[in-house]
Amino acid sequence: MKKAKKADKPKLKLVVDQKPPAKSKKPAQDTRRPIATSARVAAFATRQAVTPYVIPPPFPGVLPKNAPTMAQDDFIGSAYSFASRSYGANLISEGLAWPGYAYLAELSQRAEYRRISETLAREMTRKWIKLQTTGEDDDKTDKIQALEAAFDKYRIRDLFRVMAEADGFFGRGQLYIDTGYTNDPDELVTQLILSPSKIKKGGLKAFRAVSAMWTYPTGYNSIEPLEPHYYEPTSWYVMGKKVHTSRLLTFVGRELPEILRPAYNFCGLSMSQMAKPYVDNWLRTRQSVSDLLHSFSVSGIKTNMQATLGGIGGEDMLMRAQLFNQTRDNRGLFMLDKETEEFFNVSTPLGTLDHLLAQSQEQMASVAGIPLVKLLGITPSGLNASSDGEIRAFYDFIGSYQQHLFGRHLETVLKIIQLNEFGVIDDEIGFRFEPLWELNETERASVRKTDVDTAVELINAGVLHPEEERKRLATTEDSLYHGLDVDDVPEPPEDPENPHLLSDPAKSEHGSEA
Repeated sequence: MKKAKKADKPKLKLVVDQKPPAKSKKPAQDTRRPIATSARVAAFATRQAVTPYVIPPPFPGVLPKNAPTMAQDDFIGSAYSFASRSYGANLISEGLAWPGYAYLAELSQRAEYRRISETLAREMTRKWIKLQTTGEDDDKTDKIQALEAAFDKYRIRDLFRVMAEADGFFGRGQLYIDTGYTNDPDELVTQLILSPSKIKKGGLKAFRAVSAMWTYPTGYNSIEPLEPHYYEPTSWYVMGKKVHTSRLLTFVGRELPEILRPAYNFCGLSMSQMAKPYVDNWLRTRQSVSDLLHSFSVSGIKTNMQATLGGIGGEDMLMRAQLFNQTRDNRGLFMLDKETEEFFNVSTPLGTLDHLLAQSQEQMASVAGIPLVKLLGITPSGLNASSDGEIRAFYDFIGSYQQHLFGRHLETVLKIIQLNEFGVIDDEIGFRFEPLWELNETERASVRKTDVDTAVELINAGVLHPEEERKRLATTEDSLYHGLDVDDVPEPPEDPENPHLLSDPAKSEHGSEA
């Protein structure tokens, strides 16, 4: 029987081995090594056979000691066991496999990726929200003002912008609700019920943004699709602390199919990963055009090279080339041998390079759904060219994405702040997102003129009373008469020849009493 060879030194692994060695007398040593940079991951992926859809290892310190990691799905492991070097590398380069937090963090340093995510996040929080009431019986102006002050105090607008950026960079952002029990492990694992018994008046400490790389999901249902929370974690590890999911508001804008969620650490598809193939094309095209412009013209001399090619030295030829390079200038003098030399120049046409470069750049905007004027500052050219239609469509997209990414969590934040400020939740207090589209001065004047004409017709028809229209002008924020004293009513005009100036609909068209 041959003697067994000495075991090779364990290689770096991308995933955690979930199966312990059978019949091992000594506890297996943890051979996992922290991955310093994504460059090492990319280099390793090109050398080894890559299985792209696997459970990602957590960062050191995220999980406590001896804590179980996510289970590897057998179907995923077997279905992609045939992955070769080129196949795995192609998936990563095309954005079809999760590249990891370190690589996504590196992408956020490049302007092309950063500008996309920051533009979306800033547009989603630029006009923000307006708190409003649905009831008509009680005046809740004081409550609205107190809630607006609390939103500013806890920096809700800034934190939601950070969440939108994290969704673009990593595919997931999380907002921790600090109710004063951060160091109480028994309380952190319990559900945060939105009631005065859990959130006492004045008990809210802060809302804190938590990066996706410092959290790890645990305890999710992957067996029964008919039950709630299918492929949704019920708790998370945050640097060794187990936190119930109700205490971490998770923002995921682009959900993945359930079978891929564990492989992405329950993140969504990041905008950086979506844009990567388009950004790579743009960078390659930009560099190719730059290289072509740098050497679009090649000059040369046709001369007798028989001696040089025959191996009889080349010093004279090199000196001739050096002389040519030293004197090739528009203001220099260059001389040729009339009998044995001839000058020639080959130039590459540059007429369509600008169109190729522009098309490659526009593809980055197309994948993000952002107009060129918003993303790159490129205005449309041509006669009567306008980007108003594109901007309107973009604002419609932002409005729907606000509701998708922010809506549910804003309702939760509003209820938590109400419990903290008042001790109870008022269901008649809600919010709406402010529209992003703004009229110019000419359009605003036209709208005001239309409103005035409509109000005059309704007053003269007896449908409205002048005081009702006066109250509308005083309470409308964008009105020219916002804040007008409704009770200080001026005397009605006395000109009977102009019925449009009559504020008393009881008068007849001749100015006499009805």
